[in-house]
Amino acid sequence: MDSLFQAKVQTEAFDFGEEYYTFLDGDRAAGAVASFVGRVREINDDQDIKTLELEHYPGMTEKVMLEVLNEARQRWPLLGARVIHRVGPLKPGENIVLVLTASAHRHAALDSCAFIMDHLKTRATFWKKETTPQGEHWIKGRDSDELARARWDQNQSGKQS
Repeated sequence: MDSLFQAKVQTEAFDFGEEYYTFLDGDRAAGAVASFVGRVREINDDQDIKTLELEHYPGMTEKVMLEVLNEARQRWPLLGARVIHRVGPLKPGENIVLVLTASAHRHAALDSCAFIMDHLKTRATFWKKETTPQGEHWIKGRDSDELARARWDQNQSGKQS
């Protein structure tokens, strides 16, 4: 992958504006840039969240993230895609994940951004532990995430059904 297709895992907070403006680094071919920022919720499953701690499998996580970007690149005419995913302890309101995609046209940028996020939720090796007033517990995968990913598999041409 070239420098416009990047995936990284980090503990540090990211600055959305800085990431957005450096994403294409002056490239003017992109007519559309789509973005997604995932944040720590204050309440999950009717429980107050004190912290959300994310762990990952170093090396494997980045590999899977790059595979997802490459799959998106094969399905849509992308000019670039970037994913930043944080690990470590996070508080409600903090950013967890950033996905940026760029293409000449909006549909490719928007669809590929959703595709990347849907696949990261189910394929990337992250484990999440919530701390609530009732204690700590690991978060299980959601059926809704699997369904979101499956819709992309139904139509390999890039458009969701």
